[in-house]
Amino acid sequence: MAIGIPIAIHLLQLRRPQRVLFTNTGFIREVELTTMRRRRLQEILVLLARVLAVIFIVLLFCQPFIPVATSAAPTAVGTVGVLVDNSGSMQAPGTAQAQVRQEAVNGARALGRSYGAGTHFKLLGQRAGSLTGATYEAAVNTQSSTGPQRGWGAAAVRDAVQDEQAGPLYLFSDFQKNEIGPDFWQKLRRTGEIVLVPQAARPAGSIYVDSVWLNDAFVRVRTNVGLHIRLRNGGSEAVTDCPVKVLLGGRQVATFRVAVGAGQASETVTQVQVTDDKLVPGQVITGDAPVTFDNTYYFTLQPAAPIRILEIGQEPATQRAYARESLFTYLFSKPQTVDYGELRRANLVLLHEVPQVDAGLREALVGVVRRGGSVVVVPTASPAAHASYHELFRALGVGGEQWQASAREPVRQEVVMPSLRNPFFKDVFGAQPRQVTMPQVAPVLRLGQAGTDILRLRDGDAYLTEVENGVGRVYVFAAPFAGEYSDFAQHALFVPVLYRLAMISYHTDQPLAYRLPAPALTLTVPAASSASQGARDEASYRLVRDSLTYIPAQRVQNGQLRLDVPTDLRAPGFYKLIKQGKVVTTLAFNPDKRESELAAYSAAELRQLLGDNHPNVRVLDDGAQPEAIARYRAEQAGQPLWRYCLLAALACLLAEALLLRFGRPRAGAGPALA
Repeated sequence: MAIGIPIAIHLLQLRRPQRVLFTNTGFIREVELTTMRRRRLQEILVLLARVLAVIFIVLLFCQPFIPVATSAAPTAVGTVGVLVDNSGSMQAPGTAQAQVRQEAVNGARALGRSYGAGTHFKLLGQRAGSLTGATYEAAVNTQSSTGPQRGWGAAAVRDAVQDEQAGPLYLFSDFQKNEIGPDFWQKLRRTGEIVLVPQAARPAGSIYVDSVWLNDAFVRVRTNVGLHIRLRNGGSEAVTDCPVKVLLGGRQVATFRVAVGAGQASETVTQVQVTDDKLVPGQVITGDAPVTFDNTYYFTLQPAAPIRILEIGQEPATQRAYARESLFTYLFSKPQTVDYGELRRANLVLLHEVPQVDAGLREALVGVVRRGGSVVVVPTASPAAHASYHELFRALGVGGEQWQASAREPVRQEVVMPSLRNPFFKDVFGAQPRQVTMPQVAPVLRLGQAGTDILRLRDGDAYLTEVENGVGRVYVFAAPFAGEYSDFAQHALFVPVLYRLAMISYHTDQPLAYRLPAPALTLTVPAASSASQGARDEASYRLVRDSLTYIPAQRVQNGQLRLDVPTDLRAPGFYKLIKQGKVVTTLAFNPDKRESELAAYSAAELRQLLGDNHPNVRVLDDGAQPEAIARYRAEQAGQPLWRYCLLAALACLLAEALLLRFGRPRAGAGPALA
C-alpha cells in the first residue's frame, strides 16, 4: 500500500500531449523526441528511488535479521524464567513511567512478544507452572499488582541462577544493594543465558520508621510513657517537610513534622498512655511520596502485668518493701508449705535464710531460672545448711563458694558506695551528698569470681553478686538480713535494690513489633491452655488478619509457645493469635527496613561485580524499554539488518534528490536552428 503512493503521484504527473499541425515544425520533431525520452527516463528513475525508499523504511520497522545457523529454535531452549521484581523499592520513580515497577512490567511483556508462539515461560516465585505466551502476559500484570512481593534476592531466584539445567533467565529489577550479599555473584551458573535488566530510578527521598521503643519497660495504665520514634531517610534526596502521625487504638495522639537528609536519621519522643489494661494497637504514619509501601509502621502497647514475687523463708523480710507498690504482687511462703504452682509463675523468687533446701525446691528454683526468671539467695549462717546450699549453687551454675568460719561476734564491714555507671543502679540515685552512710554487714559467704559484683565490701569482696544462667539470673547476698549480721534491711538502699531486682526479673516476651521475614517467636501463653489441653490442641494456634489465616509450626512447653512464622506471611499489619476462637494476643509485623534503603546497582556496577567469569550473563544498559528488549532478542536470534535498511533508505532519498537536481536538461542544450 505504501509503495502505491509514489506510483500514484507519478501517474498523476503524466500529461497526454496534444497534436498540433503546423507546416513549419517538421524539422524540429527529432529534437522533441530526444527530449521526451530523456524526461521519461528521469521520471522512471525517480519513481524507482521513491519506491525503494518506502520499501527499506518498512523493512526498518520490521526489524529483519539473518538467522544464525547455530542458534536453536525458541522451543528448544526450554522454559524461559522471568522475575518481575515487585518489592517495595520498585515504587521509586522511573525515567519513563511513574514507577520503575511499571517499566519492568512493560519490559516483561515485550519479552513475551519477542519469543515465538510455542515458547513457555515461568514466573519465578509464582506457584503456577509453565505459562504460554497469552497467559504469561496476564500473569505478569497480576503478579505485579496483587501478587506477593518478590525481590531479586528471593530464594526462587537464588535457586534459578545456580541450576545448571535451567533455561534462559531474565531478571527485571532495580537490583537493590542490600537485597543480597556479594557472594551471590560468585554462585551464578556459567551455562545458560542470564539477562540482567536493571531499572534506573530517578533520585527521590524515602522516610521510614527505623525503630520504635519506650523509655520505660513498664507501661502503666493512665500514666504517660515516652515513645521514641527513630525516622530514617533511605533515599538519595533530602526530605524537608514530612508530616508524621501517631495513632493509638485508632485515635490520633500526636502529630509532628520532620526534615531528614539523605541517609540520615532523626529521633523524636512523644508522650502516650493507655486507658486500660488491654493491649492497644498503634501506628506511626509518615506522609512522604512516591515510595509509600513503608509509610505505616505497626506496633502494640501492652500494659505491664504485675511482677509476681515469691519469698520463701521463716519470716517475711521484704513484704513491706514490695507491698507499697501496685506494680508488684507479693506472696510469702514457708519452706514446708511452698505452693509450687505459684513458684512456676513467679518472676522473682527470694530464698530468705532457709535452713535446708530440699531436692524438690532446688529443682523448682532451677526451673525458674531456665524460663527467664530470677532467684535471689540470702544465705543462712547455720553451718548445717552448707551442704544443701552447695547443691543449690551447683544446680544454679554458681560455683566456688567459700563459707566463713562462725564466730561469736561477727565482724562487720561497710558496703562501698556503688558506682553510678553500674547499669544495675541506672536512674536510682539523684544528686549525692558528700557524706553517705552505707550499711554494715558481716559476710558468711564468699563467691570469688563467680559472677558480676553489684555491691562490694571495703576489703574488695562482693556483698551482692549477679550470675547469669541462660536467660535467667541468680543473685547471691554474702550475709543474712538478720540484725546480728547486717543492717541492710533498715538502710535506705534496701528498697531501691529490691525494686531493681524485681524489675530486672520481669521481661515481656512480646516486643512492640516484628520485622518481616520474622524468625521463630516465643510467647508466654496461659498455663491452662498449655497444660490441660495436651498435644491434641497444639496445632490450634492461628495467625489471622482479615480473611487470611495462617497455621504456623508450633510447640508448647512449660507455658512457652514457640511459633515458626510462615514464609508466605509477607503482608505487614496486625495479626491476631487465636486459639479455639479466642484471641490470645495481637502481633504487629512490618516490612524489612532494608527494603526501604533505595540504593541500587547500576548497569556498570553489575558488570564490575560479574567480571569476566560469567560470559553467559548479559546486562542491558537501556533497562526494560520495549525497544531495548526487542533489539536484544533480535541480536540473539540472528544478524540484524535494520541498520542496512536505514542506510539503503537514506541512499534512495539521496539519489532522488540528485536526480531532481541534476537530471533536468540545461537551457539551450538542443541543436541550433538555422
